[in-house]
Amino acid sequence: MAPRYPRDFRGHGPTPPDAQWPGGAKIAVSIVLNYEEGGENCLLHGDAQSEAFLSDIAGAQPWPGQRHWNMESIYDYGARAGFWRLHRLFTGRNIPVTIYGVATALARAPEQAAAMQAAGWEIASHGLKWVEHRDMPEDEERRQIAEAIRLHTEVTGSRPTGWYTGRCSLNTVRLTAEQGLDWISDTYDDDLPYWLEAGERDQLVIPYTLEANDMRFATAPGYITGEQFFQYLKDSFDVLYAEGQAGAAKMFSIGLHCRLIGRPGKIAGLMRFLDYAQSHEGVWFPRRIDIADHWRKTHPHKRFERPSQMDRARFVARFGSIFEHSPWIAERAYDLELGPAHDSAAGLHNALARMFRSAPADERMGVLRAHPDLAGKLAQAKRLTEESTAEQASAALDALTDAERANFEALNAEYTAKHGFPFIIAVRDNTKASILAAFRARIANDTETEFATACKQVERIAELRLKDILP
Repeated sequence: MAPRYPRDFRGHGPTPPDAQWPGGAKIAVSIVLNYEEGGENCLLHGDAQSEAFLSDIAGAQPWPGQRHWNMESIYDYGARAGFWRLHRLFTGRNIPVTIYGVATALARAPEQAAAMQAAGWEIASHGLKWVEHRDMPEDEERRQIAEAIRLHTEVTGSRPTGWYTGRCSLNTVRLTAEQGLDWISDTYDDDLPYWLEAGERDQLVIPYTLEANDMRFATAPGYITGEQFFQYLKDSFDVLYAEGQAGAAKMFSIGLHCRLIGRPGKIAGLMRFLDYAQSHEGVWFPRRIDIADHWRKTHPHKRFERPSQMDRARFVARFGSIFEHSPWIAERAYDLELGPAHDSAAGLHNALARMFRSAPADERMGVLRAHPDLAGKLAQAKRLTEESTAEQASAALDALTDAERANFEALNAEYTAKHGFPFIIAVRDNTKASILAAFRARIANDTETEFATACKQVERIAELRLKDILP
């Protein structure tokens, strides 16, 4: 297999699907409350140092071998006061939320866990501990994922429906996809859910956010006041809501933490935003499991044979005829750094066209000469390729009168005698009349100009052929 590039820069492409949110909602606002208090780095939890991430302690550093009393106290505030303030806020407004619950934190918070369940909130897994997974060996991370699910189930009585690690490794998404969860969220790459093919499993991904997130109160650059948080949420909401009004409904994720937004001066901005969002028609406040259930029913995944995953023989067999009788173009394209971006018609066309454009002039001339005359003898003898037959038929070139056929034959002969290759045009972009008009006009061109024009038309023909077989 030639080198393959794993990152997906295409996603839903230029025309994302219509979300079709329930009730015709113009936007889905997914509010996530991270419950991490009691799951952070701490000597009491068997860790080698104290926590240093996402707190109001400026410039916090881990303390190796020591407990950090101030840091612990800030996390304790989230459990003791912040959570309950947020619980009153959301239950009072009948807004369901999704909890990202660290399993060990939930085990240390029985009253909070019970309150989450009584409110009908979804409790997803936020991993076993709120620690960095960057350098964690794959087998250890797999073990911790399994233990997180076991402990979560033991504490809440139900297996988690979804997953978000947050401080993840390169393996996290793949390893969590192995667990058969309804959704995972360790990506920040879209405004809509999407499907990820993880081996034999079709895994639903619901992207999350690090910017519409109160963590920015504890990072630089970030929010200083609740009003700044409100303004950012409002601006994001306004853009997405307007897109929904235009028929392109999106999802808006908001990330919260008990110890951060649970502070009085910060939660004021969230309250203003909720007032604002709830004043609009067509706003859906789902849990992430609700989004997953809707997406699964409305936009089920459909697998197709992906060019970037084919072996060489299959790739050339499938795409060797895209450029007429020139499989060498597919052979060379296969050796490019293909990836998910090339699994679409536009993407693969770019890869094939690059090989055509970079080829010496004599090889490109060979491609031009491989094309048949329009309505010529090969067409009459039904010896065209399947693609060429369909293309010529699209402009009724397979149903010419004797006079029309004689006209085409004369133009073909004159054009080829002057330029040394057959007249080439993307027939499906034209009618019989416009083809004849182009034929007469282009005969007068100098051969250098006509060579460049014919090459552009060859690329366009290839593009149209790929659009017949790829998304």
